[in-house]
Amino acid sequence: MDATRPADLLLRGGRVLRGDAWEDVTVAVRDGRVAAIGEDLGGLAGPGSTVEDLDGRWVLPAFHDSHVHPIQAGLEMNQCDLTGLSTLEGYLDAIGSYAAAHPDRAWVTGGGWSMDSFPGGVPSAAPLDRLCPDRPVFLPNRDHHSAWVNSRALEIAGISASTPDPADGRIERDAAGRPTGALHEGAMALVGSMVPAPSSSDLTEALLAAQRHLHSVGIVGWQDALVGVGLGMPDTLETYIAARESGVLTAKVVLAQWWDRDRGLEQLPELIERRALAARAGLDAASVKLMQDGVCETHTAAMLTPYLDSRGRSTDNRGLSFIPAEALATYVTGLDANGFQAHIHALGDRAVRDSLDAIERARAVNGDSGLRHHLAHVQVVDRSDVSRFVALDVIANIQPLWACLDETMDVLTLPFLAPAARSQQYVFGSLLRTGARIACGSDWPVSDPAPLLGMHVAVNRRSPDQPADAAPLLPQEALSITEALTGYTTGTAYLNRLDTSTGRIEAGYAADLVVVDNDILSGDPSSLAQTRVTHTYADGREVYRH
Repeated sequence: MDATRPADLLLRGGRVLRGDAWEDVTVAVRDGRVAAIGEDLGGLAGPGSTVEDLDGRWVLPAFHDSHVHPIQAGLEMNQCDLTGLSTLEGYLDAIGSYAAAHPDRAWVTGGGWSMDSFPGGVPSAAPLDRLCPDRPVFLPNRDHHSAWVNSRALEIAGISASTPDPADGRIERDAAGRPTGALHEGAMALVGSMVPAPSSSDLTEALLAAQRHLHSVGIVGWQDALVGVGLGMPDTLETYIAARESGVLTAKVVLAQWWDRDRGLEQLPELIERRALAARAGLDAASVKLMQDGVCETHTAAMLTPYLDSRGRSTDNRGLSFIPAEALATYVTGLDANGFQAHIHALGDRAVRDSLDAIERARAVNGDSGLRHHLAHVQVVDRSDVSRFVALDVIANIQPLWACLDETMDVLTLPFLAPAARSQQYVFGSLLRTGARIACGSDWPVSDPAPLLGMHVAVNRRSPDQPADAAPLLPQEALSITEALTGYTTGTAYLNRLDTSTGRIEAGYAADLVVVDNDILSGDPSSLAQTRVTHTYADGREVYRH
């Protein structure tokens, strides 16, 4: 790198994070990389240089999201988007307005409702029937493990009292066995498979809308946690390839290909072929997403001990394992042998144990491949399994925004878990104390993708809208600000195999930078959620300015 050639960009007058401390230095950027960091870099300003005076604001490494669904989020943003609402009345107003504004659309689609907006976390078809008696409605909730449908949608799908629950899902029913309008897990596909697929232009518009939003909260890279045909989503590999080849994809993206749980190792050749196709376009599709269980709120997360009923009595329900433990070990071993990183959705403690067992099998059979396998969500981790993450070199892919006593946790989760499981919720601190690696993500559109909001919860163990004196969730599991920031920077860069080129502010690294309006290290931790991103740079290119 020619140290005398003028910089393309100079960021001066700010405080730059170096290691874990601020330095009053200038950052010079050339050819998309950090060219120099120092107090007097004025000599690198040339006729074509952009000089940005930051007026004392703070410069951080830009953020990366370890588990996100951008195109799914973008589709919802461009359809009937319920994510900013929280009441039944608000949902119905939005649905009615959307249906009236789009009379030409055969289905009302979108989603983003929250389970805690409904009694028992379960919506019914009745209010949708009043709004849309003749048009089918299909609206997944925020975590995409349940869907709200109307009677017309149930009719089109042929779902009635005589329809059995699929092996991997559940149809909500009344006392007479009649479907009531909520579908969980694999049952969603009974209606979802009837919904018209989005066009290629719809998918591209969704990706670009999502990318704009992610850049606005400081994110320049992510791992897309579902690329393929799964959970009602169309295959988006070609969408990413086209965006990459046209130059509109400004983020650093790793694609986790979907593992079809109804098939076995016979799908490996297809995954290998798709990985090569992506690589020819300069994309990394060497990760594979396996869905091992559901979520605690619908009692589908796989647990070691049974769920409790509403009176606190033990039931015979331990949740769902979408892949039998022995099959999971076989699949992960095969993926590992073929150079794929396993990205496993494991939320309940039984799913976590089965996933760790599978990776342990792969390590024993194949040797240490160096592949950076990871478990996503890890809501409940049995005490005896915490130390296995570091022992097996498994990354905990965490979603910090969920680690608080919000209504979903307080009303829909904790009362139905056994006492041992209640005390092992989102054990981030325990994992780090054993030496395990963490990477932070959002699972957007399940929850807000803003890393500063996730950091707020990781540090305070309270949601951003809770007062500072609200009870925290297991405060001994809190992270320091530096630990949380690491999870969104070098932690996810490591998970995405990009740790030697991004995630820190160093000469030679990509100029992936974010400017914020608050000192997040020295300020009040309870004000993290009020911090705002003012600039985002990806490879030295300004992709967002407030």
